[in-house]
Amino acid sequence: MTGAMAFLLLGCSSTYKEVYPTLMDGKYDSEFPYRSSSVQLQQVGETVKMVSAIAFYRNLVFSFEEKVTMQDVAGQFLMDRVEKVVFMNRTSSGTAITIYAENRRVALMTCAHVVKFPDTVLTYYVDQERRRTPFLRVMSIKEREEIYVAGIPGGRAMDVLALDEELDLAVIGKHYEGEAPIGIPVFRYPLGRAAELEWGAFVYVFGYPSGYRMVTKAIVSSPNRTKRGAFLLDAGFKRGYSGGAVLAIRDGVPNFELVGIVRLAKGPTEVYLTPTREGEQLDFDSSTPYKGDVFVERRMDYDYGVAEAVPAEAIAEFLQQNSDRFRNQGYDFSSFRAPRP
Repeated sequence: MTGAMAFLLLGCSSTYKEVYPTLMDGKYDSEFPYRSSSVQLQQVGETVKMVSAIAFYRNLVFSFEEKVTMQDVAGQFLMDRVEKVVFMNRTSSGTAITIYAENRRVALMTCAHVVKFPDTVLTYYVDQERRRTPFLRVMSIKEREEIYVAGIPGGRAMDVLALDEELDLAVIGKHYEGEAPIGIPVFRYPLGRAAELEWGAFVYVFGYPSGYRMVTKAIVSSPNRTKRGAFLLDAGFKRGYSGGAVLAIRDGVPNFELVGIVRLAKGPTEVYLTPTREGEQLDFDSSTPYKGDVFVERRMDYDYGVAEAVPAEAIAEFLQQNSDRFRNQGYDFSSFRAPRP
């Protein structure tokens, strides 16, 4: 090696350490990746799927004159006091991460609120001062619920394998009776430690806003805001990101770790008038006055640019607590939840 070549290599090494002084410190990176990560991100993206859920409700509508209260709900002649019965549905969509595809089974992780609808919804009459009365107006009873994941073959709806509303986590899965499809990509990067994230840590986030698979970058704020290590993210999050993967980088690409999943921060509730119920479609001429039925819908808005993440520690806890349940159903997630060595 010539003296000039040795000087060049030593100079590059010195410059590298000056430009990336924290790259090999064992911590999560706060710098934008210094090298391309497109291949790895594409592989992760193939394991992230769009999940859609629909719940079907039977609405019992009571007139005010009947003065039906909750004490009357268990009564033998409740149906005799129903003014009419209306059927409707509620829909939800989000993101899920494929964490298992073995033994004719596939399983994905998402947020509980994406796939969980309330069993019963009660609406009360209000008085002239807009205060709620004890009299029921509508009692909505969920009759069934179906969950589908785009890109997972088989057509049959998914089952909920385990769900925790407090942690806002759920695992959904499908068991193939016959020959299972092959080649379903599974998330292979290790679970990280959200508690080790610091202010300004750089992360990638995968999700399905408006039905499109996308990856975006975000910065961590308020690390360890809960005892389990929850944290906040900034990005242009929209409806559909819930359940999406949050990847941090430890000492440079390709050292990705799953440090959490997105849980959108809820904002104010919007109330609006619509000619159809949610999940229905109606064809009408917009050039002429609409004279049909009008319905009141409530929709939870989200704080744009603010999202909370369910930390990796909560994910590991959830999988451990339900390990027996999963095993009884033929699933073993021990390799997914194995801690980083």
